[in-house]
Amino acid sequence: MNNWIIVPALLPAFTAAFLLLTLRHRPEAQRVVSLIATVLGLMVAIGLAVEAADGVPQAYRLGNWPAPFGIVLVLDRLSATMLVLTGVLGVCVALYAAADWDRRGQHFHPLLQFQLLGINGAFLTGDVFNLFVFFEVMLIASYGLMLHGGGRERLKAGFQYVAINLIASTLFLIGVGLIYSVTGTLNMADLAMKIPDVALADQGLLKAGALLLFLVFATKAALVPLHWWLPATYASTSPPAAAIFMIMTKVGAYAILRVYGLVFGAEAGAMAFVAAPFVLPAALATLLLGTIGLLGSRDLKSLSAFAIVASMGTLLIALGLFDVTGVSSALYYVVHSTLAGAALFLLAGLIADGRGVTEDRLVPAPAMHGEILIGGLYLLAAIAMVGLPPLSGFLGKVMILEATRVSSIWPWIWALILGTSLVMTLGFVRAGSTLFWSSRPPEETRAEDLPASTQAVPVIAVIILLALTGAWTAAAGPAMMWMEATARQSLDRDAYVEAVLGRHNVRTAGLEE
Repeated sequence: MNNWIIVPALLPAFTAAFLLLTLRHRPEAQRVVSLIATVLGLMVAIGLAVEAADGVPQAYRLGNWPAPFGIVLVLDRLSATMLVLTGVLGVCVALYAAADWDRRGQHFHPLLQFQLLGINGAFLTGDVFNLFVFFEVMLIASYGLMLHGGGRERLKAGFQYVAINLIASTLFLIGVGLIYSVTGTLNMADLAMKIPDVALADQGLLKAGALLLFLVFATKAALVPLHWWLPATYASTSPPAAAIFMIMTKVGAYAILRVYGLVFGAEAGAMAFVAAPFVLPAALATLLLGTIGLLGSRDLKSLSAFAIVASMGTLLIALGLFDVTGVSSALYYVVHSTLAGAALFLLAGLIADGRGVTEDRLVPAPAMHGEILIGGLYLLAAIAMVGLPPLSGFLGKVMILEATRVSSIWPWIWALILGTSLVMTLGFVRAGSTLFWSSRPPEETRAEDLPASTQAVPVIAVIILLALTGAWTAAAGPAMMWMEATARQSLDRDAYVEAVLGRHNVRTAGLEE
C-alpha cells in the first residue's frame, strides 16, 4: 500500500490547521508557509503521477479496513493528472495572492489550504459518500474565499452561490440515499459490480438516484440550465479565488466521468450510461449560451466567466461521448482550459487594479503602467481561451472536432464549435481594443499608486500559467498519449474493481476473461 496517496489530503489539512492555530496574526509567515506547502503538494502530486504511469490503479485503505467497508482512496492516471493540475494552480494562486490580495480579508491562506484539501480528496476518493464529504469541505472553504475582501456585490453573489450549493448538497444526499437503498453500498468499485444485478423492480429508484447525482455534478460543472450561478460568482469574487475556482468546475466534469463512465459505464446493464443522453445536448447549449454571454459582457471579469461557461460546454461535448477518443480529447482540453482560464482571471485582476476607478469595465480609461506587457499577456490569454493557433486551445478543439465524428449530428457540432469560436474571437477583440487601444495617456499620479514591486509577483504568476499553456502545446504529442492511456484506464471497470476489491471479486462477478 502506497502511503503517499493520502498526502495530498493530509498536507493541506495540517497546513490549514497550523496557519490558524499558530500563525493567525502573522500574515507574512502565513504566506511563506502556505506557498511552501502548495509547492510540496505539487511535488507529491508529480511523484504520484510518476507512480500512476505504470497503468495499474492503486488503492489506499484507511486503517487497513477492507473495501467496501472502509474508506478507500484510489490513485490512477486520472486522479494523478487532476492532482498535478490542482497543485500547479494552487502554487500560482498562492503566489499571486501573496502580493496583496491575501490582506484584503481574513484567513485567505487557511481557506486556500482547506479548498485544496477538498479538491484533492474529491479526486482521490473511491466511494460516493466521501465524494459528498470532500465536496462539502471544498464548498465551505469556497464560501469563505468567495466573500474574501467583502463588498456589496460580492455579498449578493455569495448569497446566491451558497443557496444553490445548499440545494445541490441536499440533492446529493437524497441521490446517495436512493442508490444505497437499492445496492447497499457506496463504494464505486462495489457499485460497479452490483448495479448490473439490481432487480427490475428497483431500477426506477436506482435511476432516480443516478440522475439526481447527475443534476448535482452538472451544477458544479455549470451545464445549462444549471450554469447561471457561475458568471455572477466568478465575476464578483477576487481574482485569486476565481482562479482556484477554475478547478472546481473540473471537479464536476471529473465526477461525471468517474460515476457515469465507470460506475454506470458500459457494463452496467440497463443502467449503462444512464446520464449520457443528457450530456451532449446540455453541453451544446452551454457552449452557445456561454458565447452569447461573453459577447454581451460589459467588464472583463464577466467576459472571463462566460468564457469559462463556454469552455465547459466544449469539453463536455467530448466527455459526453464516453469513449476513449472523446474522453482523451476532453482531458487534454481540461488542462488547457484550467490554465488559460486561471491566467485570464488573474490578468483581469491586474487590469482592474491598473485602471483605477474604471476597473475592468469595457470603457476607455487612462493607460495603465506596463500596458505593453499586460496587453501582450491579454493577447496570449485571449488566443488560448478562444482556441486560435498556435496554442493548446486550438489543438484541443481540433481533437474534440475529430472525436465527435462518431456522432450522428457531427456537422451541427462542428458548426457550433467553429461558429462560437468566431464569436468569442470578436468578443475578446472588442474587449482588448477597448482596454488597450482606446486608452488615453497615463496619469502621472498613478505611478505612486501602483509601485512596480507590488505588481511584479502577480505578473509572474500569470506568466507561469501562460508559459505552461505554451508548454502544453509543445508537448501535445506525449500529452495526448498520456491522455489516451488515462481515458482507456478511466473507462476500464475491471482494473478499477481489481485494485479496490481484489482479483477474487472480479472473478466472482464473472468480469474477467
